[in-house]
Amino acid sequence: MVDTDVLIVGAGPVGLTAAAELRRQGVACRLIDRLPARLPYAKAVGVQPRTLEIWDRMGMVRAALEVAVPLRGQLMYDDGVEQARIELRLPPEVPYVFASLPQYETERILEEHLARFGTGIERGTELVGFTQHQDGIVSRVVTSSGAPQELRSRFLIGCDGAHSTVRKQLGLAFEGGAFAEEYMLADVEVDWDLPQGYGVRAMHHDAEGRIDDALVCIPLPGDRRYRMSMLVPDELSASGEGTGGAASRETVAHGLEGGRAPRIEHVQAVLDRLAPQPTTASAMRWSSVFRISHRLVDRYGVGRVFVAGDAAHIHPPTGAQGMNTGIQDAYNLAWKLALTLEGGAHHRLLDSYDAERRPVGEEVVGRTVRHATQGIRAAPRDMTTMMLREAQLLVAYPDSPLVAGDGAGARAGNGVSESPGPGPRPGPGPGPGERAPDCRGLTSGVAAIPLRLYDLLRDRGHVLVLYADSADALTACRDAAAAAHRLAGGKVAAFIVARQETTAEAARGQSDAGGWHLPVFRDGAAEFEQLYGVNGPTGFLIRPDGYLGARLSPLTDPGTVPALSNALGRVFHLP
Repeated sequence: MVDTDVLIVGAGPVGLTAAAELRRQGVACRLIDRLPARLPYAKAVGVQPRTLEIWDRMGMVRAALEVAVPLRGQLMYDDGVEQARIELRLPPEVPYVFASLPQYETERILEEHLARFGTGIERGTELVGFTQHQDGIVSRVVTSSGAPQELRSRFLIGCDGAHSTVRKQLGLAFEGGAFAEEYMLADVEVDWDLPQGYGVRAMHHDAEGRIDDALVCIPLPGDRRYRMSMLVPDELSASGEGTGGAASRETVAHGLEGGRAPRIEHVQAVLDRLAPQPTTASAMRWSSVFRISHRLVDRYGVGRVFVAGDAAHIHPPTGAQGMNTGIQDAYNLAWKLALTLEGGAHHRLLDSYDAERRPVGEEVVGRTVRHATQGIRAAPRDMTTMMLREAQLLVAYPDSPLVAGDGAGARAGNGVSESPGPGPRPGPGPGPGERAPDCRGLTSGVAAIPLRLYDLLRDRGHVLVLYADSADALTACRDAAAAAHRLAGGKVAAFIVARQETTAEAARGQSDAGGWHLPVFRDGAAEFEQLYGVNGPTGFLIRPDGYLGARLSPLTDPGTVPALSNALGRVFHLP
């Protein structure tokens, strides 16, 4: 007998995402955290567009949009001279922009979303150990009253940060190194008149050209409020307590440190040296000293136990990649656990979590270390690609065991596409393993206002989107939808996107696929046709996390149903 299906350790953004998505899909889970309350710190503040897309799919993005502020760009200064102004621009079809939101607000939004499913955080409860058995986990915890307790679960997820108890007990290697520099963070307001929504990066170099002073400011919600990071002054330094270069598994110098909180005068001294304009700091909400390491586990799970977020990968905060990567870890794992616990999954489905997410973690660690040590170097022609990569919109799984390729090869990149254009197949549009882009202008016979594709994917699992460019293609669309419904036991939704109104009307008159209704939407603005690169009737199997499991083209080909069966058989246990 088990106490819950999944026990999640750590109630930061990663653990909360895992819990919320599991509960949304009907999975019983418990979420424990050793802290007695949410920390009121603006630690991780950058929210990437891809994270907002995930929150959209989860049905909770509105709450974030109400309190986040847009990040419009960055002002860069070297030795007091403005060097560049980077504009954070994305293609118009991307539904969300870069945003800033204090971590405590992210956690509040996720916690309130989780509460909708009747689940809360069990605070003051610490994991002290666990034993893994063939059919489950027995976890030993100490509750807020100090009482020891055993919890039995089918699976365990460690979202317990850089010093993860779960990771250590699993014996996972966590190799990497630590930066010798120490930094201080502060949440303050200033009175300069720099443009709103722009970050500030100001550096000073010594006679040899090395950086010897630094100021990085990220806008926060509020009037000229920023989270600032700076090098630690000598009086706050703990030199000798840590070393750079390679470090052992047991000692991880990463994150906030207690006992050496910077004061407002420490912040003001850096502003006096490096601020682009004379300014006065005030209203400091919190401050801390922190260290940075870069490490990656050798595996994201063993048996029924998994790690996600900082428990699996840590790296410099450059580009606000860490929390967002962890949220995607949790979302990727949650839908696979839910399907496994439901009983309809392929027996190796959970193996794909490591296969898909560890290459992403490796790429993020490597890229953020390069950016922290060498700076971000992109030619103007590469700016769009760079922005899409920083927005985490180029994450892809072309080599995943879940992805049914089409024989055209895979794009290089260790989990990250190298360009925003063609997918791992000839021609435009996304290929297998790549993100399914949003598009606008979809109309139906009832909705008076055009819909987005993401409106139709929200709060759903696998969806087969079928593109019909003529009335002749409708039979092939219906046959593919009926096959998906039959093969996956009703676990795959489907709808048609029709090119022309005449095709849409014909489809609405015949929208029956083996006894169940097949919705039809018209591609009124032709955005779907353009962004998905369709040329004839085509099917797109979109996973719960918004990536393509397969691209089926043309649907009229006799091999369509076998190809669809192959794609579904990588995820589901087929009859």
